[in-house]
Amino acid sequence: MLDRSLRAELRTLSKENAEGVGGHLVMVGRFLDAEDFDQALAHAEAASRRAGRVPVVREALGLVHYRRGEWAKALTEFRTARRMSGTHHLLPLMVDCERGLGRPERALELAASPEARALGAAEQVELAIVMAGARSDLGQHAAAVLQLKDLATRGTGRESWAARVRYAYAAALEADGRQDEAAVWFERAAEVDATGETDAAEILGLADDPVLVDLVGDGDDEDGEDDTAPGAEASPATASGADGAGGDSPAAFRRGSRDQAERDDAR
Repeated sequence: MLDRSLRAELRTLSKENAEGVGGHLVMVGRFLDAEDFDQALAHAEAASRRAGRVPVVREALGLVHYRRGEWAKALTEFRTARRMSGTHHLLPLMVDCERGLGRPERALELAASPEARALGAAEQVELAIVMAGARSDLGQHAAAVLQLKDLATRGTGRESWAARVRYAYAAALEADGRQDEAAVWFERAAEVDATGETDAAEILGLADDPVLVDLVGDGDDEDGEDDTAPGAEASPATASGADGAGGDSPAAFRRGSRDQAERDDAR
């Protein structure tokens, strides 16, 4: 179901069109949650074809491109949504897109704009995380640590962003060669990460191992032969179901962190 602010934006459309576009936006959210980015893109593009002048529709399309790692397309959509709405809440995502395009200097320049200073508290936190990443991109690891130190050390751990900040701070410490301190903060991130926003538990080796259930049993096949070739192993798809749903997808931005996706790729 769409929240009130989204429904308000769709009121500029006819009732029939608003219902259709709203349905597409709901499906975008569901498919993003399921990490089915192709289906999310299909619904976002369908919504954009029907209501391309509605800011939230362009924002949704930009978010899908962002989750797919399509930085230039995402940045274009975010700029359009920002121009249409006159709001600046998308700046942290735009800054991260600049990073994705290999332009950390431009990212820091955008993050220092007057509009960025006027962001709300939650957006300021997200912006600080992205800025720390941009400084790390430039090899300024000590500066990245300082960027996040106050947020990480002064937080209570009950904030909605606590796990992400602690994780980003740990990653900055690790990049700065402060391994022992990094381990402490990865642990602190895991302690407050009840929903699995980060992979801190995996880094610390605390994540639960998957349990494989033998659906066949110990009995032999009717012909008394094992169909598995000697020395062969079950594929990941076989172990977790035909669609591989039991695995943990390394897709970028699953947890809203491009740095974490890069860490996953490096492992």
